[in-house]
Amino acid sequence: MEANLRENKMGTMKIPKLLFSISVPIIISMLVQALYNIVDSIFVARFDPDAGTGALTLAFPIQMLMIAAATGFGVGMNALLSRALGQKNKERADLSAGQGIFLTLFAYIVFLVFGLFIAEPFVAVQTEKGSLLYRYSIDYISVISIFSLGLFIQVTCERLLQATGKSVYSMITQLSGAITNIILDPILIFGFLGAPALGVKGAAIATVIGQAVSAIVGIILNLTINKEITVKLKNIIPRIKILGEMLAIGIPSVLMQAIGSVMTFSMNNILLKFSGAALNVFGIYFKLQSFIFMPVFGLNNGMIPIIAYNYGAEKKERIYATMKLSSITAIAYMLLGFSVFQLLPETLLGFFNASAEMIKVGIPSLRIISISFMLAGFSIVSISTCQALGKSIYSLIVSVIRQLVVLIPAAYLLSLSDNVNLVWWSFPIAEFVGCTCCIVFVNMVLKKTVGKPSDAKNNF
Repeated sequence: MEANLRENKMGTMKIPKLLFSISVPIIISMLVQALYNIVDSIFVARFDPDAGTGALTLAFPIQMLMIAAATGFGVGMNALLSRALGQKNKERADLSAGQGIFLTLFAYIVFLVFGLFIAEPFVAVQTEKGSLLYRYSIDYISVISIFSLGLFIQVTCERLLQATGKSVYSMITQLSGAITNIILDPILIFGFLGAPALGVKGAAIATVIGQAVSAIVGIILNLTINKEITVKLKNIIPRIKILGEMLAIGIPSVLMQAIGSVMTFSMNNILLKFSGAALNVFGIYFKLQSFIFMPVFGLNNGMIPIIAYNYGAEKKERIYATMKLSSITAIAYMLLGFSVFQLLPETLLGFFNASAEMIKVGIPSLRIISISFMLAGFSIVSISTCQALGKSIYSLIVSVIRQLVVLIPAAYLLSLSDNVNLVWWSFPIAEFVGCTCCIVFVNMVLKKTVGKPSDAKNNF
């Protein structure tokens, strides 16, 4: 009976109601996620606006890599899992879940090794040994890497809940950790309620405790609520065929986000040549940007299982209707974000205790970079459509072109002018090129895998 209800929901419910019923809880949880990332940075900025903010900026590429691995492998698991549910193949769905858990544990081991042995050399190549920035960066990166198991389990549990349409429970999973983090941040950073004042390391400890809480809640909800999927120990044993299919979808997503990590690392080094203020502004931008982009990613997390399910069920009209509504919604939200960045840049920077120099650098940077937001909204939806249809390679190609072929070279060339304001223009330039590629690729994928829709109107 429950499987039939799922069939009715994913295969027959009107697309607007279905998309938003799945996406809104994810969007809310991601907004909270973005909020507590911002709150984290705000508290650290109050502790030390220069070295503290700089440490979080230098740590950001590593955080991006961890999130890339967790969410990328989750994309691969979700695509296979949703397709299996659409085909009513529970055995394959359970196997997909087990293999996703295996990838999660493997990814954690990689970052455990990084935190133990590579964190210090990573920081040393970017900062002066013995400086506050050096010490804070090592403290933060070591803690979030060595104790990242909670992050990987949390994301996997959320993906399992999303794949079966239980987005509200996915939201609860993430909210539990976010609230924990927000409560612990001031306590551990400044030493309230009798706790020692740990500064930047306290922010890292609060983060991993929050992730651990989310992981525990996610495990409990999957075991008690998510009856469509049964996690069995035997399914966690590596199966080459299933892992191959999962990695074919997930690896491009991992690499796509890992490329973002390479981009931030490169931009950090380009901007350090100008000033510490430019580096800190870049870090603040990414925290603010997450508040704009996270809801769009949440929308796509709701969109992907719908498209994958209906692809498995061979209901192409619903695929087109889902993509159309997602594109309109993403672009509209990005327009709102663009307006805020254009009208209130100084207010946004003020939340982070920005110095006069940071405000001078930051106002034009936020206004210039935000020009790319609306193009990015459509690009994200297009990329996610390709992933849901099993063609993630195109998303990887777009990411390489946008960030490595265009953005970094453009930023470097513009930096030769010794005018930091020109460097920010590399973002809109790269986004325009990336969006153009997305239009070409998504039309190609839809034509080859889905075909032309006969009537998408009836799904609204």
